[in-house]
Amino acid sequence: MGRGAKTTSDSDKNLSQRVVKGGFWVFSLRITQQLFNFIRLVILARILSPNDFGLMGIALLTMATLDTFSQTGFQQALIQKKEDIKPYLDSAWTVLILRGFLLFAILFFIAPYAAIFFNAPKAKSIIQVIGFAVLFQAFTNIGVIYFQKELEFNKQFIYQFSGTLADFIVAISAALILRSVWALVFGLLAGNAVMCFASYLIHPYRPRLSSDLGKAKELFRFGKWVLGTGIMTFLFNQGDDVVLGKVLGVTMLGFYQMAYRIGQLPATEFAKVISQVTLPTYSKLQDDRNRLKEGFFKTINITSFIMIPLAGGIFVLAPEFIKIFLTQKWMPITSTLRILVVAGMFRALATTGGALFQGKGVPRLDFKMNSIRLLTMAVTIYPLSLFFNMNGVALAVTLGNVSSIPVWLIETSKITKGSSKDFLKTILPPSFASIVTCVIILLLKLKITVSNLLSFISVITLAIVTYFASIYFIEKVFNIKTLDNLKIINSLI
Repeated sequence: MGRGAKTTSDSDKNLSQRVVKGGFWVFSLRITQQLFNFIRLVILARILSPNDFGLMGIALLTMATLDTFSQTGFQQALIQKKEDIKPYLDSAWTVLILRGFLLFAILFFIAPYAAIFFNAPKAKSIIQVIGFAVLFQAFTNIGVIYFQKELEFNKQFIYQFSGTLADFIVAISAALILRSVWALVFGLLAGNAVMCFASYLIHPYRPRLSSDLGKAKELFRFGKWVLGTGIMTFLFNQGDDVVLGKVLGVTMLGFYQMAYRIGQLPATEFAKVISQVTLPTYSKLQDDRNRLKEGFFKTINITSFIMIPLAGGIFVLAPEFIKIFLTQKWMPITSTLRILVVAGMFRALATTGGALFQGKGVPRLDFKMNSIRLLTMAVTIYPLSLFFNMNGVALAVTLGNVSSIPVWLIETSKITKGSSKDFLKTILPPSFASIVTCVIILLLKLKITVSNLLSFISVITLAIVTYFASIYFIEKVFNIKTLDNLKIINSLI
């Protein structure tokens, strides 16, 4: 009996260590990627025009539309499966290749019609060329799924960063030479090509074409809900681009997409980190409610601790950020950026539920949450865009994200048996500390002008010190251990 308990304890400890180590590598990857992406974005924003970004946005939107509506959900299904997934890999890879060729052909033939729809003739050739990115993705080694399933994120780091680095080098080099939208196109293709090549160098599995489609059908039973959720998420994430690009034009779409990238960047990137680590972890803990609850509320704690102050900081420093990093020509996005960063904060919270639903084996709840989010945006986006232009579209996105929170709260409470007190204890302290920090920054801006990089960094430094001091004060006065989860980071050093 004692030996069995020890074995269980050792297993729990081993899983915890793998989760912590995996979290470190995923976080390192996202930080490194976003550092490169941010530098790339700043450089390209100075060289290229909003119209160039708008043209690339149309091309990516067209590709993403086809990609989303043909998703298999195989990756999530393979991660969630408890048994050995090796017998399923070749079948999944075969289906993904067939899907890749089909998408490539469709993209080539619908490109003229997409260009006509958006009244952007130059988009035609761009859409046709980026179709090659779909083929690179299709031929990627299916064995890389093990990196996430087995929490081997050190290998995932090398695999994904290789693509980021290739995109960075090629896009900037091409922008300096061509000074056109094709710099973005060539960067995208280079990133996908290098990742495809790297997948075979890093993982030893060698997939083969298979005629056993029964395995693929079995995976799709789980994947159909992932497909449905993906469609809902896509329509929500890209519906604003479609409406804005059609109603307000390509240049306004370029402005909006820049605001969206910056405003949603903390949410989207942090969401990727959270889902990559927590999905396989929840899958392994799906039959242990106590540990599942503990893990989920730690996730909310960390998400709130990082996302709420980030949103507040971007909101109050948006004008200064745009002037210093993007130059004066991008100033029209200021108010839109502020609205979208609020939307991103709510999105990050809701994303913690999506990983829980899939890891627990109930992806239909994620579908339900995203359906409500999409419906809210669909009802509000057109009238708001007519009255408030870009800001109206951003408001519709924000309302959609807010509408998903009640579903997130109800369904995650049912699964984890968490109480209202549990949620409040995790969210209120960082909210209060963020409000205090934002007020101090606003007061400081009345006294000094933040007009260069040095003054901007100084204000950011003061904001960080103020935030941590506020959190520390809350811990001492109310005896709430908000900083406990930061020991996870300390354990990695």
